[in-house]
Amino acid sequence: MTTQLRAGDRVVVLGGSGFIGSHVIPALVELGAHVVSYDLYPPEHPLPDGVEDVRGDIRDREALEAALAGADAVLNLAAAHHDFGLTPATFLSVNVEGARTVTAAMAAAGVDNLCFYSSVAVYGDAGPRPDETTTPHPVNDYGRTKLAAEGVYRAWQAAGPGRRLLVIRPAVVFGPRNYANVYRMIHQVARRRFFPVGPGANRKSMIYVANIVAAILHLWTRPPLREDEVYNCVDQPDLTSAQILTEVYRGLGRRRPRWHVPLRPAMIAAAPFDLLARATGRNLPITSDRIRKLSADETSFASDRIRETGYEQPVTLQEGLAEMVRWYLREGRLRTPVEHLPPEQLAV
Repeated sequence: MTTQLRAGDRVVVLGGSGFIGSHVIPALVELGAHVVSYDLYPPEHPLPDGVEDVRGDIRDREALEAALAGADAVLNLAAAHHDFGLTPATFLSVNVEGARTVTAAMAAAGVDNLCFYSSVAVYGDAGPRPDETTTPHPVNDYGRTKLAAEGVYRAWQAAGPGRRLLVIRPAVVFGPRNYANVYRMIHQVARRRFFPVGPGANRKSMIYVANIVAAILHLWTRPPLREDEVYNCVDQPDLTSAQILTEVYRGLGRRRPRWHVPLRPAMIAAAPFDLLARATGRNLPITSDRIRKLSADETSFASDRIRETGYEQPVTLQEGLAEMVRWYLREGRLRTPVEHLPPEQLAV
């Protein structure tokens, strides 16, 4: 059996209702694949014609085996990933126990082709500009459980001849229909409620959503190019946080302020918001953690390995940010982001 993704393959996308799924599923359909979207939640955006929409939990083996019947490949986007409001037990249950259930269901269904959507969060504080040979050192529950899930999938691959495991480790992904940190920054700038903090010299690895989709298809539609198929996916070159802000202001038709608030006073000023967030359980747009991530943390990752395969990113970071701002002005600012209940609170 070939593990090179081809037109006519039946592909089950776990977590297909989310942001990445809303972009990758149309690309798979365009490739000629028959797609099944499997998710706890209904899709936030209409699925392309012909896509099967199945509601289910990746920890439900019986439901998974039913969805995987006749499948040729699985793309696992499903994860507990929010940086706020989830317990360590939820991360472990969804990301690790879910991986064990997925592999058991794949083995039972005879599916030998898996693309796992991991994260550069596995590197944690492993050092400056880590590449795929860097020993991971995750520092949060998300990174730790993503790394553990990779181990589960490697064990599955080793247990059966001919099995393919493609591991994608993206940096922060942004683009239309995403309401995470880049959206919040654009929203605050547009409403003139954003105050630049620090000089903004810290580099921030990111990837535009069209580029992560292109990277997945570039790798998955080819035979394995190496025994250990682990790829960082990062747009190059990196931009500094000041350069990112410049592009956002430019897209909004304004000039980025020359002044900035020093980091330490900004962190002190954010302390009451930290207390309020903890007391209310609300995911506030201003916290010391968000300020530090944007204005101080250096998050830069190497992505030479994927480029050595001939991959070329279709969209520059500047073009991606401009398109994100255009989407925000066109419709994103008028929408209310969907807040999902944690998986353990959801009755399927």
